[in-house]
Amino acid sequence: MAQTQAHAWFTPRGRRSEPPVALPGTYRVQHDSRLLATHVRGAAAGRRVLDVCTGTGFLALVAAHAGARSVVAVDLALRSVLSARLNAALCGAPVRVRRGNLFAPVAGSQFDLVVCNPPYVPSPNDVLPRHRTARCWDGGPTGRMVLDRFCAGVGEVLSPEGRVVLVQSTVTGVRETLQQLAEQGLDAEVVQEQVVPFGPVMTQRRQWLREQGLLTPEEQQETLVVVEGRRR
Repeated sequence: MAQTQAHAWFTPRGRRSEPPVALPGTYRVQHDSRLLATHVRGAAAGRRVLDVCTGTGFLALVAAHAGARSVVAVDLALRSVLSARLNAALCGAPVRVRRGNLFAPVAGSQFDLVVCNPPYVPSPNDVLPRHRTARCWDGGPTGRMVLDRFCAGVGEVLSPEGRVVLVQSTVTGVRETLQQLAEQGLDAEVVQEQVVPFGPVMTQRRQWLREQGLLTPEEQQETLVVVEGRRR
């Protein structure tokens, strides 16, 4: 996949803040998206890439621009799928976008690089929302409802030389992520951290998060981490 195919969207340095289209209810590019993108740029060339929880398709387009051999993007939300398809078309990037739950749309396929920016913000609800904007970030009481399922299933779609890169907050249990990826036969580690101010959702839920023991009274920022797992 030639790097010039996505040139219509990317700047000469290969960076832009957001794709052209983000339908209402679609997760827009944030600190976590950009942090993860730096690792996708360095790992995608020549690889078969899967972007899970694609949102606007930002990371899929980053992979395409970086010279990925092929790119498949998956999201459960219809508006995200439509946004990603429109962005791929507008950018001239041959990204295949499929609608479905995590790995279901690609069952039986293998990928060399699996990328994920999942919903990971802890929320009071035990059931993940399906028809509200909150589905873009709500991860259940511990923030791990999607993360746990991703970690448990990613081994099924990784090629023998494959790797996975994902982003999450330290609020949602990095140790659990590392352990679960290890159980899938991966050597996993934190490869980058970034401290960012609380966004609107974390600010709104700050008191509840403190009551759950997920934040201390003094915390006004969160640490985002990129976790990478490689086949042993």
